[in-house]
Order: sequence, then C-alpha cells, then structure tokens
Amino acid sequence: MVEEILIILRIYLILYSIKKKQMIPEIRIEEYNYDLPDGRIAKYPLPERDSSKLLCFRNGQPETYRFTDMPSLLPEDSMIIFNDTKVVPARLHFQRPTGAHIEIFCLEPIMPQEYVTMFEVTDRCRWKCIVGNVKRWKNDTLSLYNPLEDEAIKEMGLCADLIERQGEASIVEFTWANGAPFSKVLELCGSVPIPPYLNRDTEEIDLERYQTLYARFRGSVAAPTAGLHFTDAVLENIKSKGITVNTVCLHVGAGTFLPVKSSRVAEHTMHREPFVVTLTFLKGLLERTGKVVAVGTTSVRTLESLYYVGVGCIEAGQPSDVDQWAPYSRDYEYTTEEAISALISYMESKGLNEIQLGTRIIIVPGFRFRVVDVLVTNFHQPKSTLLLLISAFVAGDWKRIYDYALANDFRFLSYGDSSVLFRRG
Repeated sequence: MVEEILIILRIYLILYSIKKKQMIPEIRIEEYNYDLPDGRIAKYPLPERDSSKLLCFRNGQPETYRFTDMPSLLPEDSMIIFNDTKVVPARLHFQRPTGAHIEIFCLEPIMPQEYVTMFEVTDRCRWKCIVGNVKRWKNDTLSLYNPLEDEAIKEMGLCADLIERQGEASIVEFTWANGAPFSKVLELCGSVPIPPYLNRDTEEIDLERYQTLYARFRGSVAAPTAGLHFTDAVLENIKSKGITVNTVCLHVGAGTFLPVKSSRVAEHTMHREPFVVTLTFLKGLLERTGKVVAVGTTSVRTLESLYYVGVGCIEAGQPSDVDQWAPYSRDYEYTTEEAISALISYMESKGLNEIQLGTRIIIVPGFRFRVVDVLVTNFHQPKSTLLLLISAFVAGDWKRIYDYALANDFRFLSYGDSSVLFRRG
C-alpha cells in the first residue's frame, strides 16, 4: 500500500513538473537580437537632461516628440511611479602583495543585510560581489589600489578578504581602520559603476548625471536610467496636470543590464533585487482611478511583483520573495485588487508602515500585466531581459519600435533617448 502511494506521488510530481515546464515560455534569445552600431550608443549625456528625443508608441504607431512633451502625452487621471533608489560608488580597485590588480564590484550586502545599517557600520562588513580576475586572488588580504598616494585613502586602510565563492559571485569582507561609516568609505574609495558598454572610465560628469534628480535611498549599482531625463520643470508640469506622483524603491543589481548568454531564455537566471514599498503607497495604488505609469523597467518589476506578494498573503498568510518563474507556474484567479488588499491587510495586522522583500521576476512575452498600463523607458541592449520586457509590454511590436528609432536617429542605452509606451494586449 505504501509503495503504491509512493508511485502515485512520483507520477503526480512528474506530471506537475511537466506542466510547470510547459507554462514557462519557450523563447529563443536570438529572436530578440538587432544590429546596434556603436555610433548609436550614447557615450555621454546631453547638456540638458530633458533635451532628449522621445518616442511615443500608442495604438500601434511610433511618433517622435521631445522629452519636454512628456506631460502632454500622459493621461490626466494617471498615477506616475518612480524608482527613488540611489546609485552608490560600488566599484573598488585593490591589489595583491604581488601587484596584481583585482576589481571588486559590490552587489548586495550580506552582513549586515539591511542597506541602512550597512552604510552606518564603522569597521567591517560583508558583501556579495562580482570579482574581476578572481582566479588570481588566493587567500591573501588585498589592499586598496591608491596610485595617487592619497593620504585620506591611506588613513582609511581599506582591505578586502575573500570569504567564499558562490558561483559567479563571491562573498568579500571589507575592513577599515579610521572608524568612518561604510558610506564614507565608498564615497572616498569607490567609483560610480557606469555601464561597461560605454567603453570608458567614470568621469566627473557621471557623478551628477548617472543619478536621477529624485534619488533618495542608497543601494543600487546601476541607475534606473529611464529617470535620468526628468527635470524639475518636467516634474512640475506633470503635477500641474493633476497626475499623482509616487515612488517605490528597488535597488538595481548589475545583472539587470547583462545580456542573456544562454540560447533559451528558460535557462537564464535572474539575480535577486531588494525592493521597498510603503503602506501609504499601496493604499494609493489600490484607490487610484486612472492608469499606472511606470518610469523604468525597475519600477515595472517592482509593481508587477506586488501581485505575487499579495497572492502569497492570500494563500500562505504572509509575503515572501518573488521567484523568477512564479508568474508562469500556474493560472492565478485572484484580481489585482484582491492581491494588493491582502498585502495591505497583512501589513496592518503586523503594524508595518513599509515592507522589504526581494524579486527575481522575469517579464517575457506571455506575461500577464496586472498593474502597469504605460511605461517610460530607454532603448535597451540586444538580447537583454529588458528587451524581452518591452516585447511583452507591446505585444511583440518591439522590432517596429526599434526599427523606427534606428531610422530616426534616436540615441540608445543609458544616456540615450527615451520612449513612452502604451501597453498593448
């Protein structure tokens, strides 16, 4: 009898596994490739943030505007949502006693785990990092590379020890001697990690322009670049139309902008990115009457993750991180209002004013959007998860948009021009 039950259970698990695999979209990344000449990549920002071109895609048709036209293109009763994360100077250069250079790129805090606490510690901390030239790093302690012999950096005495390797990432412990908070350590010793496709070192202009005007909470290693175009004047014009302005916070990881290396998207692994939303924000989202405008793909991933967090509250009684393939694992019968309401109820029952979770969500063609109606975003790299998100949002019309942008001299990637896309499907 026991053996029969075990056999039935194995069959059930096999069938469930097959069904789950069938629900994960079968997508070949080569289908999301396009020719991007190097000359079309914006290596530097324009003199004025809002002087960029703006592509509006509405009712299946692309049109050319200026970014200053943005307020006139948005529905008057909408809610626009920004990601107010702040980029930190997370790239550090060290050297071994042999003189070999080792680059360390901080991804997310491990000890302490909370960002606020991490930036306040005064002697040691641990981060999950991407380490360049890691094979040359043995068990020796690294000292900060200081070619200009800067005395303030010398006094900091910043050192790094390799604790363990975790696949492509490594756990690194930093120690320093002068009692400064780690935020000051990074400010003095680190550099802003501008995207590698710019093919240049960080320059003075990047310290200001690779940061949104509304950035508040430190933690990102890459900027939510769709927000780089917004100026005080554009924001005021948006508010004057009666559009509600709100924020979420998702700390952007380096993996966000990396091309998909596997031929099948199902084999690609998304990195966890932490996000924070407030109770006040969730209530406003639930009570809105108009469309939701997300500024940037990071805002989209946060907002769409909220549905699955709410489902967890309904089914498990508590929220949890959002798995990469959760949206595709089964059909969900709950409405968006039910999911958000469940999350609100959970937070109220625990006396929480905000909630901090993580998401690995991947948005690809076949994804069902639950929250976002309009997307403000830049033009993204070929074969990237961001391009997959765009395709999902415009029901596969990404090629028409990108062909139009290439034919009309739009500038691409982080410092490039922008687009406002109205969801199809």
